[in-house]
Amino acid sequence: MFVLGIDPGLTRCGFGVIEGSLKNVETFTALRAGVLESPAEWPVERRLASLLVDLRELMADVRPDVVVVERVFFQRNARTAISVAQASGIAIGLAGDVGAPVRQFTAQEVKLAVTGYGAADKAQVQSMVARHCRLETIPEPADAADALGLAITYLMTARTEQRLGLETAS
Repeated sequence: MFVLGIDPGLTRCGFGVIEGSLKNVETFTALRAGVLESPAEWPVERRLASLLVDLRELMADVRPDVVVVERVFFQRNARTAISVAQASGIAIGLAGDVGAPVRQFTAQEVKLAVTGYGAADKAQVQSMVARHCRLETIPEPADAADALGLAITYLMTARTEQRLGLETAS
């Protein structure tokens, strides 16, 4: 199963692709990770269009079974929250367009699943993502590690839901 994690953002949108199984949740293979960027000086419509094109190409290449997008739970800066929500909408809409189910998790849910501590810092998340995926180096930048963490969270959560007989996207 291919799981595409997306850490949405207008300037930097992190992505990470994990291959994993709901049967053996301890085996994760990170296939790719990185960021999609658009210049902050571009108008918002051009930045969203650029993100749309880049995410469409990524989804066509990866063909994810599930897309996991970080849920904006709380933002202090309304302007940042709006741009993150816009980028999130692009990702969710494209997933629907390619027929991939979508799950969303908050940053705190990812931290809890990946590190066992819901208030973990970025460095702890990056370190545990590397450990779960058996990577020799910590994924950089943090947006890419966060996206891999989202994908890992999906696999961990879906396996638990499956064992409990709950409905899950897969």
